[in-house]
Amino acid sequence: MITLEKRPQPSRLWTFATPVLAVVLTMICGGLLFAALGKNPFETIRTIFLDPLFSEFAWFYRPQLLIKGAPLVLIAIGLSFGFRAGIWNIGAEGQYIVGAICGAAVGLAFYPAELLLIFPLMVLAGALGGLLWALIPGILRVKFGTNEILVSLMLVYVAEQLLASMALGALRNPEGMGFPGSRNLAKYDSASSWISESAGMHWGVVAALIAVIFAYIALSRHIFGFQVRLTGQSPRAAKFAGVSPGLLVLVCMGLSGGLAGLAGMFEVAGPAGQISIDFNVGYGFTAIIVAFLGRLHPVGILLAGGLMALTYIGGEIAQSNLGLPLAAIQLMQGMLLFFLLAVDVLTNYRLRLGKGVTV
Repeated sequence: MITLEKRPQPSRLWTFATPVLAVVLTMICGGLLFAALGKNPFETIRTIFLDPLFSEFAWFYRPQLLIKGAPLVLIAIGLSFGFRAGIWNIGAEGQYIVGAICGAAVGLAFYPAELLLIFPLMVLAGALGGLLWALIPGILRVKFGTNEILVSLMLVYVAEQLLASMALGALRNPEGMGFPGSRNLAKYDSASSWISESAGMHWGVVAALIAVIFAYIALSRHIFGFQVRLTGQSPRAAKFAGVSPGLLVLVCMGLSGGLAGLAGMFEVAGPAGQISIDFNVGYGFTAIIVAFLGRLHPVGILLAGGLMALTYIGGEIAQSNLGLPLAAIQLMQGMLLFFLLAVDVLTNYRLRLGKGVTV
């Protein structure tokens, strides 16, 4: 008979072991999925997880890992503050979109000028756009007790419609022969950046690394980090310690929205280069997986972001070389969160098998 027995305190061993176990289980079940699709499971897993790092074209793929991983890390860092405090912002995808729109609008307002001041203004606009979009569910929760999960998620669909409207209307390239999409904005990032284009990076990569450092300091060395952790562990104790629940909700929502908006702005001024109908590719949702896979710890999120970027790059290689459908890659990414949540039970519970055998 299999039973769960609550541990006196969370297991430190399983805290670090569960992400690794989740990745292994994802590889195994992903291999079975690919076999069911008629693909060689070993070749497919190797293509997704190893070819971007060790193949003959690895010199090209490795910089792409930084580009793909940067928005995931940036968004996940912001989400981790709220998740630690029990504040569930599920609408980072919408904040990512709005940040990109606001940043692009500032850049297009100055087009075709190439002043150094334009890019910093785009950064501020992107962060502010994401912050204000995230404050909508935050304020509604504080004032009216609404569920921030539902409100933030519904706002994603509003943001997607706003994106389509901008790509077809106000931000559309007047010289684009009627096709949807804005002018090219990539020149603003390269004009303001000291990072060599040959390195395959942009300012978003630098911002992600800075966010990891500041998040680590804030969570481990600052009173704000203590308040976040205390609220997540014991809301009643946090109130007795003088923490304002409403203010903490607004700060965490604003912080996560601002970083998501920054990620969108860096993407539209860098790899994407323009506002288009299909600009959003799900980074806001994937970042939720990254946050939990990284155990809501800044360094863990950095590593998890690299792993998820690996699945993006490797998935594209598998689609091109092996004819693997995109839906299979997305399903495998979803498996990762599913298995992480499943095996995470072992952190707080012992698995008792029969009489006396425990895990």
